[in-house]
Amino acid sequence: MGMKVMQAEKIAEFLQPIAEDVGVEIVDVVWDMRTRSLTVFIDAEGGVDLVLCEKFHRAIDGPLDELDPTYGAAYTLNCSSPGLDRPFRTERDFARHMGEQVEVHLYAPQDGKKYYEGELAAFDGETVTIVSQGEEKKFPFSKCSKVCLLIEV
Repeated sequence: MGMKVMQAEKIAEFLQPIAEDVGVEIVDVVWDMRTRSLTVFIDAEGGVDLVLCEKFHRAIDGPLDELDPTYGAAYTLNCSSPGLDRPFRTERDFARHMGEQVEVHLYAPQDGKKYYEGELAAFDGETVTIVSQGEEKKFPFSKCSKVCLLIEV
């Protein structure tokens, strides 16, 4: 029998004011039914460390018990920060990384390639623009399987 849970969006909305108090932004809320866990992904200017994660975890623990997102069933609450290679999803993600080096992965080849890297120059909600080797390249966001920070290894 599946566990009945509240929608992730509802939980994110409920936690928003607490996130603002703590100084973090809720990036995603994810249920994992297999492990019966709720993970709240947060981000912050200057990044998220363990201390900030724990602070937010403590801040939301009590209120979430009152919200009772599982209607009485036991669950584990996790607080995490998205990995550096987390795909950009929102205009805010793009805005935050403007001018930084990014990777663009495409579903189908454009000019014979499915992978590009360059400096993020623009995003208008539909088109991702990067500057690669001095030239501007534009990709429809709908054709990108993933756009993320370029991880220099």
